[in-house]
Amino acid sequence: METLYLLVPMSLVLVALIAGVLWWALHAGQYDDLDRPAEAILLDNDKPQGPEHAR
Repeated sequence: METLYLLVPMSLVLVALIAGVLWWALHAGQYDDLDRPAEAILLDNDKPQGPEHAR
């Protein structure tokens, strides 16, 4: 029973910490654009363009 007096407050603090980090991530713009990083590798153009690269 004594361990519950320790574990319950520790778990509540952990839940509050996780909720705070999630709130910060949502309001800091971490999840604003999920498509661009995933498609950036597909849209990468490896060929040089223009006459300055024709050498």
